[in-house]
Amino acid sequence: MRIAYVVVSLLAALMAGFSGVVLLMRAQWIVKALEDYRVPRGWWTWLGVAKVAGAVGLVVGLAVPVIGVLAGVGLVVYFVGAAVTVARARWYTHIPFPLVYAAPVVAALVLGYAA
Repeated sequence: MRIAYVVVSLLAALMAGFSGVVLLMRAQWIVKALEDYRVPRGWWTWLGVAKVAGAVGLVVGLAVPVIGVLAGVGLVVYFVGAAVTVARARWYTHIPFPLVYAAPVVAALVLGYAA
């Protein structure tokens, strides 16, 4: 069970970290999406930092479990909020995207509890 927890936690960290870095780098495809969802431009850096911090927290959580739990819960809240933001913008076909990023985080939390 421990191996699965580590693998899923690292996958979740990679996905969240990637998502945060592309936001911080202002990749054109993410900029277009955020504009379509009407996310204020002033939030973009903070949202990217939050995802990167969550990714780092998941990795640190492998050694300090409380940090991993806090990071995981924060990322789940973040991605659920992202799904709500997408729904409010009426881009219903895009709702699965933030949930795909949330799924391995939820799995890591479950596996960490079971390990």
